[in-house]
Amino acid sequence: MAKQAKTLTQIELRRVLDYTATRKHSTRNRALLMTTHLSGMRVGEVAALTVSDVLAMDGTVKEEIALSAQQTKGNKARTVLVPRKLRDELTCYLQQRYGIANLLAVTQTDTQRALFPTQKNPKRGFTANTLCQLFHKIYKDSQMYGATSHSGRRTFITKLADKGVGVRVLMALAGHKSIATTQRYIELNPTIMKAAVELI
Repeated sequence: MAKQAKTLTQIELRRVLDYTATRKHSTRNRALLMTTHLSGMRVGEVAALTVSDVLAMDGTVKEEIALSAQQTKGNKARTVLVPRKLRDELTCYLQQRYGIANLLAVTQTDTQRALFPTQKNPKRGFTANTLCQLFHKIYKDSQMYGATSHSGRRTFITKLADKGVGVRVLMALAGHKSIATTQRYIELNPTIMKAAVELI
């Protein structure tokens, strides 16, 4: 069985973000990382996002992202919930990208562009493969060994499991078809296991 992607602690994620802040495209790359860590989206889903997927007509970031069947791994449409922290991250990213505080103007002109453009292809953005490569480089260069483009998704699911969120809710949030798949994502936390036996 292949080794699973590393889950990151809050301190480890901070280290990656601190490294990212010193490199080119820092705002975009921070938003990419935080999108996987705060929503649990797959890298292919993140790569497929357009501005209109996340930006409402009133110029605010949506609370839900409706992914079409073409944007998902299982070719089945699903809804991704966007927590407040991620909405703030995406708002900051878009404001910096467009150089404006009021994003309402963007909804009139630029909504079909890729949410996360590449330097070479600002309209179409990343493919799932090129985004995987970018994540690999960011994690490797920040010395986060064992982390991959799947780490944000695994960390998202594990953190929620550690906080007592039930596996059926996790399954729905992750867009999995079975509970067994979701359970494989959850990294066992030794501290929580020790606390659990003390409940006896």
